[in-house]
Amino acid sequence: MTEKEKVEAVLEQIRPSLQADGGDIQLVSVKDGIVSVKLQGHCAGCPMSQMTIKNGVERILKSQIPEVKEVVSV
Repeated sequence: MTEKEKVEAVLEQIRPSLQADGGDIQLVSVKDGIVSVKLQGHCAGCPMSQMTIKNGVERILKSQIPEVKEVVSV
């Protein structure tokens, strides 16, 4: 399983929580441990989106995939 496939599998676990709030997340790329994502729907304009990425998505990805260094929103 590639690193991108691992990240996508974890995002599938996170996605229902975002969708419950009217949003979603799209994986843009994985390169050198940096995961680029794009928040969609209500999440895209939410003032809490950076907190969602850092305290939610990044924390979960790092705990399940040690190669992940950072998650950034594009």
